Amino acid sequence: MVQIWRGLDEVPSDFGPAAVTIGNFDGVHRGHQQVLAQLERTARAAGSRMVAVTFDPHPAQVHRPDTAPDLIMGIDDRIAALAGYGLDAILVLHYTLEFAHQTPEEFVQNVFVDGLHASAVVVGHDVRFGRGNSGDLGTMQELGRRHGFQVVVVDEFKEKDPSLLADDERRRCSSTWVREALDRGDVHTAAEILGRPHALHGEVVHGAARGRALGSPTANLDHEAIGHVPADGIYAGWLIDESGTKWPAAISVGSNPTFIGVTRQVEAHVLDRPDEAPEDFDLYGQKVVVEFVERLRGMVAYRGPEALIEQMKVDVDQARRILAGAGPRA
Repeated sequence: MVQIWRGLDEVPSDFGPAAVTIGNFDGVHRGHQQVLAQLERTARAAGSRMVAVTFDPHPAQVHRPDTAPDLIMGIDDRIAALAGYGLDAILVLHYTLEFAHQTPEEFVQNVFVDGLHASAVVVGHDVRFGRGNSGDLGTMQELGRRHGFQVVVVDEFKEKDPSLLADDERRRCSSTWVREALDRGDVHTAAEILGRPHALHGEVVHGAARGRALGSPTANLDHEAIGHVPADGIYAGWLIDESGTKWPAAISVGSNPTFIGVTRQVEAHVLDRPDEAPEDFDLYGQKVVVEFVERLRGMVAYRGPEALIEQMKVDVDQARRILAGAGPRA
């Protein structure tokens, strides 16, 4: 069982020694996963416990709230993703301007030395910490020598960048790259970087029932759904309900240009729903997960509902072909 601490005051006084890593971990992508794998190797070699330190809210939301990027995942999903990598504990530090005012040495003393009794700290070459991000790898190594903990440096994890012409051109995996891919609707590349399909989490709410009237009822996510919403368009993907059942789906993102006055929304049309008992297939009020597998097309304005219905049939058939063979429902 992973221990979750929402502040240094929740860390047991006798905890440690610990192998520690630190980061925002937005998306817990393959670069983060490489750091976590090295953390496990380091902890196992030393017989130490494994701890990941992260922040809530994201520092960018505190320092530049008007321009901070949308997060790939919320804090609860981030914790759940991190917990899947064998950690003994996750420390979530409440990020404020006061917290950010700590010098690099104050931060290391408070968190790594006094709080977690760190025997090793696992970081990337680009680590930054302390007031104004003034601490870097050299600072961490000097503080490690001073306080008696090992600093283990992880090489960057790189993937081929499909946006570049050179076949051998590789790019460092990053949360920024995931957002760029999602913003152009390239959920396939986003999944390559993340190591899994990108997902939104939200509650199913009542919509205009326009999909039901057109013969394709949809589960509409509320506007508070958590996760970075990809570019407008139609996608093949999955809807996972509260029971854990994974349903194939055709997913619409955006404001349907065929109808006037429709606000931007995310709605999933479940394929192969149990028509024999439609009254039992009620997702309203459920907290669901919507996963994106492949983009089918962008949004197009059609000349009336009839043309839209025909296109929806094409979309459903294409989504079903893409998702076929992806495995049985959980």
